[in-house]
Amino acid sequence: MTTPQHKIGSGFGATSTAAEVLHGIDLTGKLALVTGGYSGLGLETTHALTRAGAHVIVPARRRATAEAALDGIADVEIDELDLGDLGSVRAFADRFLATGRRLDIVITSAGIMAAPETRVGHGWEAQFATNHLGHFALVNHLWPAIADGARVVSVSSRGHHFSPIRWADPHFETGYDKWLAYGQAKTANVLFAVHLDRLGRDRGVRAFALHPGSILTNLARHIPHEERLAQGWIDENGTPSGYFKTPEAGAATQVWAATSPQLDGMGGVYLEDCDIAEPAPDGDGVTDVGLRVGVRDYAIDPEQAARLWTLSAELTGVDATSRRSRPPRSPGSPCCRRTTPRCASAPCTAPAAPAPPHRTSRTTSPP
Repeated sequence: MTTPQHKIGSGFGATSTAAEVLHGIDLTGKLALVTGGYSGLGLETTHALTRAGAHVIVPARRRATAEAALDGIADVEIDELDLGDLGSVRAFADRFLATGRRLDIVITSAGIMAAPETRVGHGWEAQFATNHLGHFALVNHLWPAIADGARVVSVSSRGHHFSPIRWADPHFETGYDKWLAYGQAKTANVLFAVHLDRLGRDRGVRAFALHPGSILTNLARHIPHEERLAQGWIDENGTPSGYFKTPEAGAATQVWAATSPQLDGMGGVYLEDCDIAEPAPDGDGVTDVGLRVGVRDYAIDPEQAARLWTLSAELTGVDATSRRSRPPRSPGSPCCRRTTPRCASAPCTAPAAPAPPHRTSRTTSPP
C-alpha cells in the first residue's frame, strides 16, 4: 500500500532530539549500518543507536579519523569504505556478507555538499556519485543481508529543491554548478528510497528519505566563509544563525525513521522534523517567509524513481532485483546517456528534461 505524503502527527518536531525519539525503544540485538557514522549527524546517530542497545557498523573512508571519533563508544565496529570507488564498495559488501550477519537498519548518512567540480570512478560527477551512486551500489550489494522487516533510511536534504534529475546531463558535462549538482544528488536520494520501498515491501523492507534539518557540520567544509556570511548562515564573528539545529536535533529524524513504531507498515515517503513531510507549496516550493518546506513532486514521482533506478543500475553494473550484471558505464557510453527506463546501445534519442528551476535566495533556508 502506498503511504500518503502527509503528516501523521508524530508528536515530535524540529527541536526533538535523537534521544527523545528513541525513548522507550530497545534496540538490543539489532544490527545497524551507518555510513558517515563518525562525523556530524552520522556520529550523533551512532551515539543514539548504541545507547539504545544496537550494534553499529561504521564504514569509513578515513579509518584513523573514524577510530579517533568513535573511541570510547561501545558496540561499534569500523571497516573501510570509499563510496566514490565501486571496487571499495564491493569489497566492503563482500567482507560483510562473508560474516553471515543480517542488517536490521541501514542509514546512508555520508555525503558531500557543494564541492568543487570533481570526477570520480568512471568520470562521474562527484556529488551524484558519492551521495547517490555509491549508496545505490552498497545497498544493492548488501541486499541478501538486509533482513526481512528492515528499514533503509536515505538521508537527503531540503537541497533537493534546487534541482530535479538532469536526465540529459546528469554528470554536468556541459557546465558545472555546485548547488545544482548537490540538489540533483539529494533528489536522487529521495527517488532511491521511493523505488527501493516498492521493491522491498513484500519482504517488509521499508525505505524512507528525509531532510535532517539545517545544521552547520563538517558537511559545509567546501562553503567559503564569505559565502556563509552572505547567505546569513553566520554573523561577522562566525557565530551560526539561530536557524540551525543542534546535532542532537539534526540526527533525530533519521533515527526516528529507522526505529519508530509510528512508521510501521509505511514507507516510500520523505520526512522532515520527525514526521512525514507535506508536499511542497506550488511553484518553487518557497513559502511566504522564504523557507523551503516539504518535498517537491519530482522527488517522489514513482516513474522518475524507476527511471533513476535503471540508470543507476546501468552506471554501477549492480542491481539486486535483476539476475543480470553488467560492467559499470562511463558518462560517455551510450547507455549512460540514455534517459528512458531501458538500455540500448544506440545513441540516445530521449528528449532532454526541462531546465532546472532558478534557485532563489537561500538566506533564510540553507540546505
